[in-house]
Formats: sequence, C-alpha cells, structure tokens
Amino acid sequence: MDIQTPSGNTSDTRRFRIAFIVAFSFALLLWVFHLVEYLSEFDFTQFGIYPRRALGLVGILCAPFIHASVSHLFANTPPLIVIGTMLLYGYPRASKVFLPIVYLGSGFSVWLFAREAYHIGASGLAFGMLLFVFTIGALRWERRTIAISLLVFFLYGGMISGVIPGAREISFESHLSGALIGILLAFLLRHLDPESPRKQYSWEHEETESDDYDWPDRN
Repeated sequence: MDIQTPSGNTSDTRRFRIAFIVAFSFALLLWVFHLVEYLSEFDFTQFGIYPRRALGLVGILCAPFIHASVSHLFANTPPLIVIGTMLLYGYPRASKVFLPIVYLGSGFSVWLFAREAYHIGASGLAFGMLLFVFTIGALRWERRTIAISLLVFFLYGGMISGVIPGAREISFESHLSGALIGILLAFLLRHLDPESPRKQYSWEHEETESDDYDWPDRN
C-alpha cells in the first residue's frame, strides 16, 4: 500500500499536463508553418541552413520549422511530442537550459561542418532530446528517470541509426550534432533537477514506530 499525499498527485499530474501542452503546441506550430508554405506556394527551403554561407546562418533559427514534405513533418511530429513531454516533465529545470542550447548548437554545428546543401527539419532537435533523456536517466539511476529513459528508448531507440550517413536527402549531420549535444548536456545538467521523492510504504511507517517504541527492560 503506497503512502502519497493528494497534493503530490495533483502537482505531478499538472506538471505532466503542462509538459504535454508545450510539446504539442510546438509540434502544432510546425504544421502551421508547413500549411502557410503550402497555401502561399512559396518555397521556405531557402531559409534553411546552408553551411558556411552568411545567409545560411538564418537557418539556425528557421530550419527546425521548415520541412520538405508532409511525410517529413509527420515523421518528426510523434517523437517531438512524446520525447518533448518526457523531457519537460522529468527534467523541468534542465530542459530550460538544454532546449535553447541544443536548438542553436545543433544548427550551428550543421552550419560549420555539414555538406553544402540546404538542411531543414526539426530532427536534430528530436535526436538531441532522445539522447539527452536516455543518457541522463542512465546517469541519475532513479526509478522515475529510468522508467522515462526506457519508455523513450523503447519507442524511438531505432532513430539512433539516423546518425550514420545514408540517403543523400537525409541530413545525418543534423541528427549526429543533436545526438552529441544531447549526450554532453546530459552529463553537465544531470544534477540540476532534484531527485524524485521516494515513495514510502505502510510497513516502513510501522517499522519506524516500532523502532521508536521504548521497550521495557528485561532483567
């Protein structure tokens, strides 16, 4: 039988709901951008990251919102929502530092080192979140963090193969840079969030009461 206060349950549920809303809203924003591109019949690809060109720097901010097709966007949407929710829910403090760094850092890495072509899409961000959540869970080794890591890895662990060069039209550089930044930041930010409170069981309270009882001396 678990001992847990109602306020703790309410706070936990509220935090999860907010995390989901934020992650879902970001994914929805990507669809709005793609819809605007489709209706305007204007190619947003030119606002992607083009390595080592001054104008390509604009893509560091814009590229995650630009997708080549509906299938490209659809492939990124579920991991952004699921992993994003787990990240914001499990590591609210670390995520405030992690997200802007992986967003800008993965884009800048692509601008510095990637092939000369337009690099677009939010997959670098998704890979960063995936490796961050999995790595930090292994480092902290708490019940909740391990559960989050295993869930995310079970659902999207297959994405990791995307860091290996494959099809020419796929930016493995974005995947790789996001993944490396995610792993690095997991090591640096692993202590930023407090440890999850350990559940207490009824028998533990009984043991404590028994230990505190002043037993009579026996001669």
